[in-house]
Amino acid sequence: MASGPLFEQASSFDRHRLAQALRALAEEGIFIGTSSWKYEGWLGQIYTRERYLVRGSFSLKKFQAECLAEYAEIFPVVGGDFSFYQFPSRDYWRRLFASAPESLRFGLKVPEQITVKMWPQHARYGGQAGQPNPSFLNVELLEAAFLEPLRPYRERVAVLIFEFGAFSKQSYASLQEFLRDLDRFLAALPGGFRYSVEIRNPEYLRPEYFACLRARGVAHVLNAWTRMPELETQLRLHPVFTTDFTVCRALLRRGRTYEEAVKLFTPYQQVKDPYPGGRRALQQLMEASRRDRRTAFIFVNNRFEGNAPGTIEAIVGP
Repeated sequence: MASGPLFEQASSFDRHRLAQALRALAEEGIFIGTSSWKYEGWLGQIYTRERYLVRGSFSLKKFQAECLAEYAEIFPVVGGDFSFYQFPSRDYWRRLFASAPESLRFGLKVPEQITVKMWPQHARYGGQAGQPNPSFLNVELLEAAFLEPLRPYRERVAVLIFEFGAFSKQSYASLQEFLRDLDRFLAALPGGFRYSVEIRNPEYLRPEYFACLRARGVAHVLNAWTRMPELETQLRLHPVFTTDFTVCRALLRRGRTYEEAVKLFTPYQQVKDPYPGGRRALQQLMEASRRDRRTAFIFVNNRFEGNAPGTIEAIVGP
């Protein structure tokens, strides 16, 4: 249980006006949402505290189980980072999709079992840490453990994201080696879903990388992240738009680590560090998508400026 001012957002945030603006953009094919949704710091802003009371007290359990429905009253799309860490069960998918209206679309990360070539040296990987991943780019496993259970809900899946962490020279000595494996993998993917690729090696942002994605009808994920070029820089790369849709994830300001952002911004109640260049890039992406009639899925993270709804309100506001 949790209650009190720590979990309430006192602001001039206009959720009704934001919902109207986001609906209008979605009608133009521009879908904007957040990277996740279970944040108590958004109470009084996106969420109504009274909806999650049990016997007069705020219930964290009720909030986490039911808040996605209220989220969908404002946003047309939501990011699902949770799926990066496991293959969700059929029952999990059933409960997730039942917890929100059919109008809400999901941008889901493909599990790291598919996208990690060498397991990181991290305690959570146990005995696998530092070892090669035998399931890397395994299409059969992806199909059986992830895509097939998702198929009943594929109309509600906006896009699937293959997030590749930064590869060391030990993993890939060159971009060409990576593209050889990536192209083989993308060519074997089953139909029925939109696919996108997010990389964390800035030196891979070369014409041959974009050509590989274009040949397979896969989108490059424009990503604001610690060691990636600024979004404005990525937007100027040619041809950064590789298919008839685009994906953007505004995650972190360049040069700031995830850990630093968590420490600075938790509990994500307000924008603490406005990022004019990042906002400008998101608006440029919206303008380009509208001009070219290209569907866009844009996901904003709390760790971008401190409060994802506030960032979104700023970029779509008057």
